[in-house]
Amino acid sequence: MTVLEERLSMADANTERLDELFERLERMPVPEGFRAEIVGGYVHMTPQRNTHWQIIRRILRALEGRFGVDVMVISDVRVDFPGHQNGFCPDIAMLEDTAEPDDEGRWRHEDVVFVAEVISQGTAANDYGPKKAAYAVAEVPVYLIVDPYQGRCHVHTDPKDGGYATVTKVEFGTDIKLTGTPVDLVLETGAFPRD
Repeated sequence: MTVLEERLSMADANTERLDELFERLERMPVPEGFRAEIVGGYVHMTPQRNTHWQIIRRILRALEGRFGVDVMVISDVRVDFPGHQNGFCPDIAMLEDTAEPDDEGRWRHEDVVFVAEVISQGTAANDYGPKKAAYAVAEVPVYLIVDPYQGRCHVHTDPKDGGYATVTKVEFGTDIKLTGTPVDLVLETGAFPRD
């Protein structure tokens, strides 16, 4: 067996296991207002807070303001990322204009050009740790972490060798300049609420 064949076999096994886990989640009595995702094979459920949603909404509106309402953006939709059983449901993910779902109706991580995650206290370690690593390995050009507890954003760009070469910290109230990236906009953070 070649290395490529072995990797494809592992990817198929990962997808099958993720499918099984998500099917079980769909049958569970998950409380209304909670979201679930799988990070490294572990299920994480977090409540959707108002602060969280208000930030997501502002990012979505900025993307729609820049690219129009037909921009390829998803929120809380499963995308399988590299690594062991990583079925993430990013708060916001922008896809290539040409992106199309695969045969199972899922979006491919290769088409993701921007991810924004808004920190929740219970899952912050995922956003700063394994999810950031998986986004870098997947070569997502821009990964934005919005932290309403710190009142700060962390902008990760230039994915290289499984990490991000450039990290910029921006305090709430300061515009984030994403021009020159696939996002190609200036994101205003002055109205981002804090927790």
